[in-house]
Amino acid sequence: MSTDLTTATPEQLRELPGPELISRLNEMSDTDLEAVLSSDNRSHLVAAIFEAMPALFRADRAGSITATTHWTITERADGGSDDWTVRVADGQCAVAHGHEGDATLSLTMAPGPFVKLITKSGNPVMMFMSGQVKAKGDLSLAANFSNLFDTVQG
Repeated sequence: MSTDLTTATPEQLRELPGPELISRLNEMSDTDLEAVLSSDNRSHLVAAIFEAMPALFRADRAGSITATTHWTITERADGGSDDWTVRVADGQCAVAHGHEGDATLSLTMAPGPFVKLITKSGNPVMMFMSGQVKAKGDLSLAANFSNLFDTVQG
């Protein structure tokens, strides 16, 4: 039986392999995805996605990129946001909860566009142009950031 993303414990979410988590999100209807992202598990799910990023990182695609990206996922039920830092340097990817260091790129978006970027089911350039994703800093990095990671596309 597969884990229900709406009711899974933080531990169960962390135990899901990154590709499986991304695949499950990619397979969800917009209605189901909205339900999961508005559930009490939203912050835990966002955390599980970020924590899976180092395992999905493709050093061979990163080349000599050195970047610190600040991610702000808005629309939390309490009015706040889930803030994360993703660092790429020396062929490694590391993530941290909160915003740490000076950002090469800052991204702000609602949870739906975030999942579309992570699952590669959304066009980053169009999402930026339509205002779904706000970016400050290195916009060429923003347009190509998802290429640094493997995902399981549906």
